Amino acid sequence: MSEHFSYGALIELGAALVILAAGIWVYRRPKAEGDSYGSQGAVILFVVAAIMAIHAIGALEYHPSAAEAEYFRSGGR
Repeated sequence: MSEHFSYGALIELGAALVILAAGIWVYRRPKAEGDSYGSQGAVILFVVAAIMAIHAIGALEYHPSAAEAEYFRSGGR
């Protein structure tokens, strides 16, 4: 993970926060009469927000292991 975020990553992180807030709003709104289930839509928004935030902080970027880095430095031999 890098120390500094790019503008794109900051926008993505902001969008994740907006989606998280929307999920909280959907989850907290009153249920209709006779509605026995919770809000599946809110759970989906929570999952999307979590994945977006993880991607924005760079946790899904490829980081080669020490052995892979050495292999590539040696020219694949």
